Amino acid sequence: MSDFTATEKAELISVSQAMAEAGGLAALAHFRTPALSPQNKDQTGGFDPVTIADRAAEAAMRAVLASDRPQDAILGEEGGSSPGTSGLTWVLDPVDGTRAFISGIPMWGVLIGLDAGQGPVLGLIDQPYIGERFLGAFGRASLTRRGEAARSITTRACADLNEATLFTTFPEVGTSEEGAAFADVSARVRLTRYGTDCYAYAMLAMGQIDLVIEAGLHAYDIQGPMAVIQAAGGMVTNWQGGPAHHGGRVLAAGDARVHAQALEVLARVR
Repeated sequence: MSDFTATEKAELISVSQAMAEAGGLAALAHFRTPALSPQNKDQTGGFDPVTIADRAAEAAMRAVLASDRPQDAILGEEGGSSPGTSGLTWVLDPVDGTRAFISGIPMWGVLIGLDAGQGPVLGLIDQPYIGERFLGAFGRASLTRRGEAARSITTRACADLNEATLFTTFPEVGTSEEGAAFADVSARVRLTRYGTDCYAYAMLAMGQIDLVIEAGLHAYDIQGPMAVIQAAGGMVTNWQGGPAHHGGRVLAAGDARVHAQALEVLARVR
């Protein structure tokens, strides 16, 4: 399903906004609270936290869909997959950046994507503590901040890696081979920064930075940001230049020229 009427588009955007409101409020109820007790989902010796906020936010978003769009499928980080009949799948990450969340840093976000079968046609990055909501839907991207009128956002021009600002979440990017490829790109850019989770993708969409490179992502990590960036004029692919909406290795860029240069380095990793 890829063709939508104006009425359908408006309804889907409205539902995404309602989910962001519900999920954001549920998460904020636990942000910077002393009783927050993260659990570790990683069984291999690492640390992959989950909290009551993650579960409450996804439950709140699922409740909106149960009421307003029960025909749609859902893929959520905490609740897994639920079938639907419409051909549309809502892809939810209730708190992207749980490590930031449990540290009291407002760089986490509520992520919502709408996959029509070939990737997201609508996406939303919501940071409820700051009060910023980035929406990309049906070819248009916007930022709404603390109730202000929505304003259009676009990616910025960047012709060469040596002019680029690059972001990633972790200094150690994926495997040793993936990390080496990232380091190669990083050595060529003007500035590299770390640790902002989904907020880096929002900054790329509004033209503040130029590249985001990550590995080991899931569909729910990337579909919301991917739709925002694409609607803002950027591009998101895997490290071979193919589709990225299922996750894995991701290269996001605001300008096709700097994307091509980064891709030339990253594509060596097979």
